[in-house]
Amino acid sequence: MLSISKYYLVLLLLFITSVLKAQSSKQLLLKQLLKQVELKAPILLTDSAAILIKQAQADETKNNWLPSLKLNYQADIGTSNNTTGPYFGFGIIPSSSGGIHSNNVTTTLADNLGIAAFDWEIYNFGKYSAENKVAQSEIKVERENFTQSKFNLVSYTILNYLQLIRLQDFLNIQSRNINRTLEIRRSIQSLAKSGVIAGIDTSIAEAELSKARLNYIELDNQLKKLQLKLSAISGINYQSIIPDSTLENTLIEQPSAYLFIPDSINHPLINFYRSVYKNNLQREELAKKLYNPKISFDAAAWERGSSVSATGQYNRLSSGLGLQRSNYLVGLSISYNLFDLRKQQLKLNTQKANSDYSLKKLQEEQQLLSTGAKQADVEMQTALNRLKEIPKQLKAANDGYRQKLSLYKNGLTDILELDAALNILYRAETDYMEAKYDYSSALFQKAITENQVNSVLNFLK
Repeated sequence: MLSISKYYLVLLLLFITSVLKAQSSKQLLLKQLLKQVELKAPILLTDSAAILIKQAQADETKNNWLPSLKLNYQADIGTSNNTTGPYFGFGIIPSSSGGIHSNNVTTTLADNLGIAAFDWEIYNFGKYSAENKVAQSEIKVERENFTQSKFNLVSYTILNYLQLIRLQDFLNIQSRNINRTLEIRRSIQSLAKSGVIAGIDTSIAEAELSKARLNYIELDNQLKKLQLKLSAISGINYQSIIPDSTLENTLIEQPSAYLFIPDSINHPLINFYRSVYKNNLQREELAKKLYNPKISFDAAAWERGSSVSATGQYNRLSSGLGLQRSNYLVGLSISYNLFDLRKQQLKLNTQKANSDYSLKKLQEEQQLLSTGAKQADVEMQTALNRLKEIPKQLKAANDGYRQKLSLYKNGLTDILELDAALNILYRAETDYMEAKYDYSSALFQKAITENQVNSVLNFLK
């Protein structure tokens, strides 16, 4: 008989082990979730596309030095009835070359004109170079923005994953509370039938059971909402996002998990604001050179034909369609607008204000990270102190509840004292769960502010 009992005991242990392994295999590890987020997160796909835009814009800026070569040809029919006098050009003013006639000439003539015009701004005292440097710094800003987005997304995922563990632990506590309330109800029903206690205890137990079940429903709803958030950035079915229940204990049992060297200098958030500041400095240099003088090389060649002869005789219109005379012109020119000095100063002042603002944002972010790291240290120490004390509270609360339940079953105490003991145990379990969450959350907050997330992840499976 004893051997049969041992046989069934072994089978039971094997079954429990297989169930635990199956549950563990269903859990989604934090590292696995982060890997999926980096591959699937929509914001990262968008930010990576933004880098390509900046690269294309830089290529466009790099070709600003290219010259202009325009080819024009026109064939016209009209009159050449000229007079003289100066005017300002506005819009398109038809031109009629030739001498001035003593009387009106309205005879129609034909002519044609072909022009090749070349214009090249060969030197502008550093403007091209400044534009290219700004374009490259824009790419740098966008890359750092991508890195920052990735870092923020990792932080967002980790903190929500920890919150998911917290809610899962809360659900487990609530489930145990429901089971205890069911146990109390069974005891009440048994005692009520035997006439040991009044039936009102049954009503109290039913009310407590209903409240516990409603709390469970609300917590389950919060957990599903959080799963959906993580599903949106990872592409994983939300029902498959079951957190690793051993993560918090693993970190608590590794006191060296937070003994890492801070790397705030290369922090992605700092690098982003630093790149913005450097970009504004490059824009200052561009503002200084944007209105510099321009030296240009110009050249043109043109041919023309007309149905009017050199002696002023009007021939057939068809005789004006061929090109008859050729010319060319080559020269260097320099141009500068004296009022650009004022524009340059105004633009430079505006850009310096932007640079000063970006520097202050950089300094602000550095201060926030420093303060965040110190705050995380305080919260970690507080959580550790709580974790040392709460197990005593939990043991005492559990022992007190068992004693009150035993007394109640024997009719030696009332339902109110038993309910109070149950609430004390519930609060102790909740306090322990919150302390574990607070420690893990503070540890990752410290790692985030000090750019050492990977150092902490290395302690996890």
